[in-house]
Amino acid sequence: MTDGSLNQSLAGHRVIEFAGIGPGPLACAMLADRGCEVVRITRLTTQPGNLSDELDGLGVRGRTTIAIDLKAARGRAVAQSLVNSSDVLLEAFRPGVMERLGLGPGDFEKSNTGLIYTRLTGWGQTGPYATMAGHDINYISLSGALDAIGTPDAPLPPLNLVGDYAGGSMFAVVSILAALVQRSQTGTGAVLDIAMIDGVKSLLSPIAELVARGMWVEQRSSNLLDGGAPFYRTYRTLDDRFMAVGALEPVFYAAFVSGLGLVEDELPDRFDRERWSELGDMFAGVFASFDRDHWQGVFDGTDACVTPVLRMSESDMHPQNVARHVSRDTSNNGPEEARNVLIAAGYGSTNVDTLIDDGIVGLP
Repeated sequence: MTDGSLNQSLAGHRVIEFAGIGPGPLACAMLADRGCEVVRITRLTTQPGNLSDELDGLGVRGRTTIAIDLKAARGRAVAQSLVNSSDVLLEAFRPGVMERLGLGPGDFEKSNTGLIYTRLTGWGQTGPYATMAGHDINYISLSGALDAIGTPDAPLPPLNLVGDYAGGSMFAVVSILAALVQRSQTGTGAVLDIAMIDGVKSLLSPIAELVARGMWVEQRSSNLLDGGAPFYRTYRTLDDRFMAVGALEPVFYAAFVSGLGLVEDELPDRFDRERWSELGDMFAGVFASFDRDHWQGVFDGTDACVTPVLRMSESDMHPQNVARHVSRDTSNNGPEEARNVLIAAGYGSTNVDTLIDDGIVGLP
């Protein structure tokens, strides 16, 4: 990671985040990392057993948090004041929720013409599923991505990386940045309808193009990049760990085979799909003869495209990650900063105390 990758180029921009789980917090964390002031509005009360409450705060950093009773008119007025002095709003509720609270896009058309109103949901604001509940696994299942990932026996969700974070967080951030550029030229804001299913479909488009060309079989573990090719998959080692092999190009494949102590000319043709199973069994037998650390020692520093499969708890200590690590402030602002945000929005210190005493707002 280069020194400028977490620059403060977005300093001076304020984001209002209506608290949720999954892609919203990560998108706002990325904006905060790059200089945005992020004010997170949460609920005053929590509900035992509610997943959103139990995961509240996951991935949250660089924020000022204010709890507001949005069911109360005075609470909604506080939220409106904060939004009116902000550049970006991000919410992840089902369609219609913000409108019913008096906090929809139309409620700020006149009071904040430059607002970039970001709606981040799984299905989007339109379509027959727009108001239906869902999670990452549902969005990637309808996009076609989930069917392509897993074993021959069953699809397997790749954590919630594809729908929530790639299709959701990343597309939201890109769209917000584009809207900020547009606003700098036109002076007007925008309403962004970010649907995770749309993002995943976009991510999947190169593979979909291969399918359309007849270059990809819609059967898991049968293609070049889905674990079907014996030179692009993982192999178990003697200690029940794994090595990842991505030796696609001829020169990389030659280095891979040499590292295994095999002779390429004596092996089945790697592009003969009928013999992929045979070739994979040969590679598996060799990998199983030594532990993972042995194979890491063999392939480190080579162009074989072979690396150890690390657990998350191991990954931070790998020399490459140590060398690339950029210190990131994971702390959040406290009650004094939250109070100052409210004062800047037009509430005097005495009024803030009254709002707290009346149960309208809460500070961390």
